[in-house]
Amino acid sequence: MRKLLPLIGTPSGSHPGGRSAMTCRFRCGDACFHEVPNTSSNEYVGDVIAGALSRRSMMRAAAVVTVAAAGAGAAGVAGAPRAAAAPPAGAGAAYGKQKGARGLRFTPVPPNTADAVTVPEGYGQNVVIRWGEPILRGAPAFDPEKQTARAQAGQFGYNCDFLALLPLPGERGRQLLVANHEYTDEVLMFRGYDSANPTREQVEIAWAAHGLSAVVVEEDRRTGRLTAVPRHHLNRRVTATTEFRLTGPVAGSGLVRTSADPAGTKVLGTLNNCSGGVTPWGTTLHGEENFNQYFANGTRATDKRYGIGTGATERKWERFDQRFDVAREPNEVHRFGYVVEFDPYDPTSTPRKHTALGRFKHEAATVRLTEDGRPVVYSGDDERFDYFYKFVGSKRMRKGSSRAVREHNLSLLDEGTLYVAKLTGDSPAIEIDGTGRLPSDGEFDGSGQWIPLATATAEGAVSHVEGMTAEEVFVFTRLAGDKVGATKMDRPEDIEPSPVTGKVYVALTNNSNRGVGANAKADEANPRNANKHGHVLELTERWNRPESTRFAWSLFLVAGDPDDPATYFAGFPKEKVSPISCPDNVAFDPYGNLWISTDGSQLGSHDGLFGVATRGSRRGELKQFLTVPNGAETCGPVIQDRRVLVSVQHPGEIDGASVEKPASTWPDGPGKIVRPAVVAVWRADGRDIGV
Repeated sequence: MRKLLPLIGTPSGSHPGGRSAMTCRFRCGDACFHEVPNTSSNEYVGDVIAGALSRRSMMRAAAVVTVAAAGAGAAGVAGAPRAAAAPPAGAGAAYGKQKGARGLRFTPVPPNTADAVTVPEGYGQNVVIRWGEPILRGAPAFDPEKQTARAQAGQFGYNCDFLALLPLPGERGRQLLVANHEYTDEVLMFRGYDSANPTREQVEIAWAAHGLSAVVVEEDRRTGRLTAVPRHHLNRRVTATTEFRLTGPVAGSGLVRTSADPAGTKVLGTLNNCSGGVTPWGTTLHGEENFNQYFANGTRATDKRYGIGTGATERKWERFDQRFDVAREPNEVHRFGYVVEFDPYDPTSTPRKHTALGRFKHEAATVRLTEDGRPVVYSGDDERFDYFYKFVGSKRMRKGSSRAVREHNLSLLDEGTLYVAKLTGDSPAIEIDGTGRLPSDGEFDGSGQWIPLATATAEGAVSHVEGMTAEEVFVFTRLAGDKVGATKMDRPEDIEPSPVTGKVYVALTNNSNRGVGANAKADEANPRNANKHGHVLELTERWNRPESTRFAWSLFLVAGDPDDPATYFAGFPKEKVSPISCPDNVAFDPYGNLWISTDGSQLGSHDGLFGVATRGSRRGELKQFLTVPNGAETCGPVIQDRRVLVSVQHPGEIDGASVEKPASTWPDGPGKIVRPAVVAVWRADGRDIGV
């Protein structure tokens, strides 16, 4: 039995998904403590998938090999201190000597609670860029005691999440890094912060710390280290006050017109950008997720369905700009919750919000092309009991880099059809008793359909949902999903199609509310009474064509301690895998392995990054590659041949922490303010990752 570790700073289970109360406050506005927004009677996915875990666990091998091996490096970054990491029982056993799947041949990092970024033995790391580092011309060096909004608007933003690392033709050894800045944690940013009475300057600094950053980075070929190149002409900051263009079927609608924008086509800022994606035409996509928490005084039924509170917000922005007060500007909130498209190669371009992809808590947006070159975009709605979607474009991508070609490609996501997923299981419902007992049909998989919601064209838009106009479908997409009977999911987050097989992987983080009140009952939902740990679905489009309206699905991974009978790792021997909890962001390496970052692990250890084989005899072999410091979440993984990048988001975000009483001293050591940052990891011998 491996030893799991107690959570730091808060009792296990005190907050959903293992998060601290501070994280719940600042990132999602305590969403898990509000009434579940989806009160429809649609089928819950737990009712669909429960029942075959016992069958699959019976297929695992009986060999007993421990998860972790000795020697995993607990290297602090830039002098950060280390907490003692308790190794699991049996560390140093034979598993660490096995080759593993190509791309995953490294010694797995043991579960630990080190206040450091811990990487495998034989790997090096460095901080690429921290919150507050200047990236634009004229921006000053970061001084936590002398922050200003003007300075922050030229510095790397707060709480980096999604990362994209793009080629930079003509500049040898350099790449273009694009990062999301999801949210701000003012308690950890400002000394003496009074949450009941923030100052205007603090609010404006927070506005400037949200959004996106584009910054050129340079590689040291000898070590693998990446460093930011300040003042490069492509470096850019996008903030909560940057002008955006609203495009697609909702642009100009009466639902998005405001007193400041009577035309309904121009929006200031982007908020709570979580994960994202890179398009085949060279732009980046960014999902506006928990946008609801920034808006005060919601009273309408649509506000409630989107989780908008009836009173003041945590940050009190409505005191300083009336657009954040729904009572005074009822349509401003309808201008957030979209997928943002950003052209990092043109620092003069205006970012766009694509309304044809629907409005909900977009965790991410990832793209796959049809055979004839049309984009298909997958996106999850990160909410308990909500849905996942795809958009099938009707216009074909053009190749080339001319202005006309780029402008055409920037319009690809404005025309097409938006769909929502409905899953059907193969197991008789009467046999799903919540114990994980094998149903009589011996199967745990099923089929599904993509239900059309609305279609946008150059001439207009058409609704496929009875009783809703097309504009209403695109603005109130959750309600459209309710009406057509989409399948309720356990917080659908990142969705990524494999570039090798075309199969689509859906990360479902957890759902602590299953079985509470009128919600779907825990003993009917999944083999476990409470889905603390989440799971991953594998979806195969019919004929492997992304535009198909039918698909097959199966359970790929059920997270948790492998010693728990309710866990499952695609049939791979559970004694040979790392423990994992709360899958969030996903990415692929060049070999087709799925890499999973976690958020809010319930296993007593820190969050981390994991690689898992999706094909061959080692399918389901899951190994932990790194862990992050106290209070942090692992985000934005980028997996290249020779380098892995992660965002270390909200380090030190533990209940009771503040600037005066830090819960972490990462990345710069004692006496320095804790700072979210991007970290690069590479093999010390210069060879490719995991080979």
